[in-house]
Amino acid sequence: MRPPVGPISGLRIAVPRGALLGDTLDLLDRLGVDTREVRENERKLLFDDVGVVTMRPSDVPTYVEAGAADIGITGKDVLMEQSEREVYELVDLGYGPCTMVLATAAGEDRAAEALRRLGVVRIATKYPRIAARYFIDTGRQAEIVEVNGSVELAPLTGLAEGIVDLTATGTTLRENGLVVREEIVRCTARLIANPVAHKLKAAALDALLERVNEV
Repeated sequence: MRPPVGPISGLRIAVPRGALLGDTLDLLDRLGVDTREVRENERKLLFDDVGVVTMRPSDVPTYVEAGAADIGITGKDVLMEQSEREVYELVDLGYGPCTMVLATAAGEDRAAEALRRLGVVRIATKYPRIAARYFIDTGRQAEIVEVNGSVELAPLTGLAEGIVDLTATGTTLRENGLVVREEIVRCTARLIANPVAHKLKAAALDALLERVNEV
């Protein structure tokens, strides 16, 4: 086991707050990074002493692409929704498993019925690109309605016949009277890198990947 270190070989890492934060900090601890300051400061965002900057998962690809962070950790769902970002996906870290699903209200499948009657279905989602691509790939026409709040409300209020959303356990869907109709893709946390850093800091990145595989 390597001795504990500070910043990972001079690399700045973008760390996602929210559901992935705990497992990400646990991983950094196993890599030898002292994350105590990060854990003890909920409001502080930049931790230069250990090379960590924390942010919303959806912002991680932006910071990594721009070079404000050399590497970052975020969910596969974020990378799929922001597929235009010029970042390198290095490794599937395996934690934070969840599934992107198509769900509708329990009972009669209103989305399927809309497709049969009208040839098009209205889908509410926080992931408009993933949803649009899925329906195109499956040969169905969908009107995508982007929402940022509680997407579960959409089929309950008539805004849409179905939703495309991310779920870990399905509890929130069930509590709101929704059922999963189709599973779209399984998502986990991924390690990504800035393309320039990937070239200029190749040795540091290779060493990091070796350590990730060890732990």
